[in-house]
This record gives sequence, C-alpha cells and structure tokens, in this order.
Amino acid sequence: MLQAAEFQAELDNILAYWRTYAPDETHGGFFGKIDNDNQPTPTAPKGAVLHARILWTFAAAYNHQPDAENLAVARRAYDYLVAHFMDAEHGGVYWSVDYQGQPLDTKKQIYALAFAIYGLSEYYRASGDAVALAYAQALFRTIEAHSFDPAEGGYLEAFARDWQPLGDLRLSAKDANEKKTMNTHLHVLEAYANLYREWPDAHLRQQIKALLLDFTDHIIDPKTDHLILFLDEYWQPRPDAISFGHDVEAAWLLLEAAEVLHEPGLIAHFRATAVRLARAAAEGVGPGGGLGYELHPGGHLDADCHWWVQAEAVVGFYNAYQVSGDAHFRDLAEGAWRFTQQHILDKENGEWLWGVHADYSLMAGEDKAGFWKCPYHNGRACLEMLRRLAGS
Repeated sequence: MLQAAEFQAELDNILAYWRTYAPDETHGGFFGKIDNDNQPTPTAPKGAVLHARILWTFAAAYNHQPDAENLAVARRAYDYLVAHFMDAEHGGVYWSVDYQGQPLDTKKQIYALAFAIYGLSEYYRASGDAVALAYAQALFRTIEAHSFDPAEGGYLEAFARDWQPLGDLRLSAKDANEKKTMNTHLHVLEAYANLYREWPDAHLRQQIKALLLDFTDHIIDPKTDHLILFLDEYWQPRPDAISFGHDVEAAWLLLEAAEVLHEPGLIAHFRATAVRLARAAAEGVGPGGGLGYELHPGGHLDADCHWWVQAEAVVGFYNAYQVSGDAHFRDLAEGAWRFTQQHILDKENGEWLWGVHADYSLMAGEDKAGFWKCPYHNGRACLEMLRRLAGS
C-alpha cells in the first residue's frame, strides 16, 4: 500500500541532494553536469530547462511546506534564469549558456520557454514577487506572438534567436526534425495551466482550451490511444516510436489542465481520456513493475526503465485509479513505486539513477544532473502523491 510518509521522506532526500551538490558557488546558478558519483563538471554548459525545473521544484516544495532553505534555492534559480537566460533584446530564453553564464546556444526552443513559464509562475506563488509573474506573462505573449500557428492551430517547435526560421528544430538528437511535437505541446499546456492558476487571463484560458483540443483532435491516436510524437505543421503524423512515459504523463497532465478551467464537460472528457492513456501506457509495464521506455516501429521494445518514466507512472496510474476506481491502476502505481525504490533510487550517493536495463543492470555513463536530469519529475511525483494520498 502506498504511504504518504514514503513520499515525504523521498522528497526530503531529493531536495537535500540538490541543495548540497548542485549549486555552483564559483560562477552562480547550478552546475550543468554532475556524474553518478556526485562529481560536477565545473565547465559544463548550463541549460535553461535545468534551471527552470530547479526553480519549479523548490518553489513547489515551498508551496507544499514552507521552508526558508527551499525558498532560497528557488530564489537562486530565479535570479540566474533572469540574469543569464532571458534574452532582453529579442525576447524568450536561450537554450544554454556557458559555465560562466554567457549565451551559448541562443536558439528559441519553445519547450524551454514553456518551462521558464512553469517555474516563474510557481515561484510567483511562493514568493509573491510580482516581477516573476510579469516575466511569465511576457514569455506567454512571446510564445503566442512567434510560435502559435494561427492557420492550423498549435505551436511551432523552434526558432533562431531573432525568431527567424530554423533548419534544425529538434529538441534532442533522438528527435525527428518536425515543426510540431507532442512533447512541446504537452509542456506548453502544463506551463499555461500553472500560469492560469495565478493569472486567470481570458486569452490564456482560450489557448489552454485550444491546446486540450489539439490533443483530442491531432495528438492522441484514436486507434491505439497512444500519443503521436511528431507531426508536420498541418498535423500530419510522422510515424515514430510509442513513448510509454509520455502516455502516462499526459494522462494526468491533460486532466489537470482541464480542471483549472472548471468546465464540467471538458473535465469529464479528460477523465475518460486519462483512463484511456493510462491503459495504453500499461502495455509497457514489465514483469518487475517498471514501465519500459519505447516501442519502436516494427515492434522492437526498448525495455530500459528510465527514472522519469517511473516517476510519471506512479502519478499517472494512481490518477487513473482515482478517476476510475479500478484497483488495477492502483496496483500498477504501487508496482512502479516499488520498482523505483528497488532499482532506481541511489541509496549510496543519493538522488535517482538515470535508469536500468531490462535485466536491471545500470545504464552506465549517465548523469545525476544535466540538460535533462533534474529534480522535476521525481520531486513532482512525490509532491503529487502527497497531495493525492491526503485526499486534497
């Protein structure tokens, strides 16, 4: 049975790890890379997503349980994000800066702007700093001005620093080079929903609703209930892998976004959608309870179990249980959590390992911190489970 005390203890462990090992006391902000033995690479580039996610996590932890130490870490992330990632000339945020805080990759990846909004809006809630809210509002307007597709709907993936077209739109090397992606739409929605809680603006509301309908109309495959990962600007699917982690993450994030709008019909629709997506994601659950990574075209299963996928599985499956009352989903959530405790938590060095292979051997050469490895998925999972187990 899932216990709140377990999630509180793990949340405390995660926060303590990042407070201890992540701050770069020489050059500011947080180290861009920390290895599995907790050794930083002081000259590693620093990512906007890493800093925005640290900002969100520590602000959200403070909002869960006020603690001056966590608010101070959030303030550190906020100060660095504003000082070094914000593009005062063209708007938006840089993708990366060097270890000294100078612009490095200046492209405007909408995914990064979304996470900046997510972190800034959460920090505004924690601190009451109206300037933080103003930054989030400005980024919303920037996304709408440059990324929103008025002809077809949805959001275009990336641009050059000055918002001119960009040849390589990819978020990472493994992604398809397409103009619209599920991942960016999911996190723009997540960010907009968080901003709407603090700023119930009519245009923002309209765009949240449009994003939800984008998922219903274009991104959720009606035949399989899996997410379509890559699409062209006209919403034509570009066949690629099935991502079980994104399926189960979207299952609860879509419903959360619908709930902030307080429209009963929309909420009912996305409650049903949450169950459909969770059921589809469950196709990737392995015999040990861990959720596998991807199913590739041709039926090849990548059964590696990544840290973030397990975090989202706990929340997404438990959400489906809360919505449906089906105990099978509760069991899947508990199975993912027990798998995480046994195979993903680094009981020697702290934090969570990147992941394990299907035979439970360590995925070698991966980091504890970097462009993608942040305290967001696992910290948020703990916070969500604490909220849900408390019945709020």
